Amino acid sequence: MTDAERIAELTGALAARDARIAALEGDLRESAHDVARLELKVDILCRKLFGQSSEKLAPGQLGLLEGMDGPPPAEAPDDEATHETPPSRRRKGAHGRKPLPKDLPRQRVVLEVPEGERKCGCCGETMQPFGEDVTEELEVVPAKLFVREIVRPKYSCRACQEGVRQADLPWRPVEKGRPGPGLLAQVLVSKYVDHLPLARQSRMFARHGIGIARSTLCDWVAACVEELEPAYRELSKAVLASRIVQADETPITVLEEHDERRRRQCWLWAYRGTGGETVFVFRETRARDGPRAFLGDFKGWLQRDGYSGYDKLGEGIAHVGCWAHARRHFFDARPSAEKDATEALGLIARLYAVEGDARDLAPAERAVLRRERASPVLGAIRARLDAWHAVALPRSDFGKAVAYARAQWQTLVRYVEDGDLEIDNNALEREIRPVALGRKNWLFAGSYEGGHRAAVLYSVLASCRAAGAGPFEYLSDVLSAPDRRLTPRAWMAARPTAPAPEPR
Repeated sequence: MTDAERIAELTGALAARDARIAALEGDLRESAHDVARLELKVDILCRKLFGQSSEKLAPGQLGLLEGMDGPPPAEAPDDEATHETPPSRRRKGAHGRKPLPKDLPRQRVVLEVPEGERKCGCCGETMQPFGEDVTEELEVVPAKLFVREIVRPKYSCRACQEGVRQADLPWRPVEKGRPGPGLLAQVLVSKYVDHLPLARQSRMFARHGIGIARSTLCDWVAACVEELEPAYRELSKAVLASRIVQADETPITVLEEHDERRRRQCWLWAYRGTGGETVFVFRETRARDGPRAFLGDFKGWLQRDGYSGYDKLGEGIAHVGCWAHARRHFFDARPSAEKDATEALGLIARLYAVEGDARDLAPAERAVLRRERASPVLGAIRARLDAWHAVALPRSDFGKAVAYARAQWQTLVRYVEDGDLEIDNNALEREIRPVALGRKNWLFAGSYEGGHRAAVLYSVLASCRAAGAGPFEYLSDVLSAPDRRLTPRAWMAARPTAPAPEPR
């Protein structure tokens, strides 16, 4: 072998080795990226399981923004956070204890000084009362079950002994059943507001000495849903009559053929109108057929997240994005790109600061304020998204957050066009939260019919919250009335005096 051939062979071997090294380095970088991505997922999961659910940032973190005019941005509203009065706004010397409501029944217990101790130690005269101190205690009497006897006397003619007259039995929600409207309302509210499964309620009734099987409670729920179907249809009409509809979906586990070994993930699609009415629709899949079937010929604004199932629903639908969903992607990406993700969160917080100032304005004034103050911030966000897109790794969480915002950009900026539009879908997400809390307690629906019943009852109860109607009062009244088409808002309007709305 000549020297030239030897040199060529060695050169080829070196080139092959360099290529191999480069390939191994590429595999190593890819593996390191996968490890970092998986570690980030573990961190996010641990935060969701064991950390705080609030997505608020520390007070000093939004100070990373440079080159932006105006005061530091306010933090975006957080659905999970509890809003308390800041210490600086609290009246000095005021305690956190609130006075008990004046309309609560009061039982007066007088603790008298024994008669033998009412003699004055100085002069021996009998002491006379001149005032009193009242200490209030909040007490409770456990719920009591009672039997209401509906008595219908019979009348007949003693002369001819022909014919018998008797008052008709009033309408009852469960035909030939024992539960009254109040008991049925208590069962429904306990499960779908307080998240108590029917099996747990059955045990609670047993402690009162009343044996009610879970299957019986299921039959009662089914009978109530059948009676509430007219109101459910009226709620659907009210939502579809709105010019703005918010949409979202949440999973629900359903047993197939009542077999606990065969479980299937189905979906509750939620739709909220401008009046606050919310309708849940049970569907077996997350396919586009769900919103297409419900919306039908709807024409107007549809506010939703970036899920592709909402695309191509109709030519008359204008899609509006949700900044809360876009923000959440950047919040979850902070562990891998803290500086850039925090900068994105700060810019989004400036949009929410505009919304805070526009909250009490008329829709037309709100649209003007958004164009003046939010549009420049949106331009800055778009410029930063383009810059981040050029350098961020596409498979990283921050890269995915940037890609999501860029893909949804046309819908995210659309809320500026109309003062009636919201910046996000948080109002609807608050109505979905009871479903998420209920899943942790009752775990699954026993059948597809059970999924539809849950949709009907969650719709009615969410609309009760929007109308300020007490769920127990509404259900117990509607389930005992012949006209069961009354929605919570119509029921409140028909009442002579409306109670104060329940705290949310």
